[in-house]
Amino acid sequence: MTMEISLEDADLDVERIEIELLLEGIYRHYGFDFRNYAYSSVKRRVWHRVRAEHLKTISELQSKVLHDPVVLKCFLNDLSINVTEMFRDPSFFKAFREKVIPSLRDLPFIRIWHAGCSSGEEAYSMAILLLEEGLFDKTKIYATDMNEDILEKAREARIPLSYMQLYTKNYQQAGGRKEFSEYYTAHHDFVLLRPMLKKNIVFAHHNLVTDHSFNEFHVIICRNVLIYFNTSLKNRVYELFYHSLSDGGYLGLGNKETLTTGDTSHFYQEIDRDEKIYIKGAPKKR
Repeated sequence: MTMEISLEDADLDVERIEIELLLEGIYRHYGFDFRNYAYSSVKRRVWHRVRAEHLKTISELQSKVLHDPVVLKCFLNDLSINVTEMFRDPSFFKAFREKVIPSLRDLPFIRIWHAGCSSGEEAYSMAILLLEEGLFDKTKIYATDMNEDILEKAREARIPLSYMQLYTKNYQQAGGRKEFSEYYTAHHDFVLLRPMLKKNIVFAHHNLVTDHSFNEFHVIICRNVLIYFNTSLKNRVYELFYHSLSDGGYLGLGNKETLTTGDTSHFYQEIDRDEKIYIKGAPKKR
């Protein structure tokens, strides 16, 4: 009995092999590990870079990435998740203000980790919220990302002026208590966030895929990053967060993510099901 494989199936097999070899090569040569990113997401980004470099195959891209640091940098930027905005999903920040802030007030010092911070808008949003709640002076926000270029952009605190109408609306819906314009100064076609918002934020390189815990935190926020990881990598990151959170610490995820997998998931209680806010503590009843 002979098995027939269609040309289309064969092409898909070759495509997956090429992508796996590309990611393996990047890991072995440079140490960047994207092997457990969701395949569909990686595939889109790989083909984007193939077309951008005017190549015909993924194998050609592998050769360029391994021999040309400029192409590697472009490809790493393609793989970075840089979708963000100030007070993104305002209902999350409103729930955080109402359900998490009260329990932080009694702490002598607060450590918050924004993992996968991209260009820093959500970290600055948290700074504004804490400032309005009178907690910013005793808080240190650690905002991390794997992309050094995007971290440099975050440190600049410079945002296109055209974004501010949306950001103002988000701020108001998140329960903002002032005029949003008080937190920035306008310069032609961009705005600069007030320097006071930067004083307690540390922007630093950290790779969720390969790096380990670097502190104990009272709050960890990682929103809309894990959707790009496969199950194995998600579980690894959940383990990292568990060991990085203090007892009674809070974990905030994105609205498309849920804390249902991994060995540590039953050690959390839901604080807000809709906004995906959890507290580390007594095990959930099974």
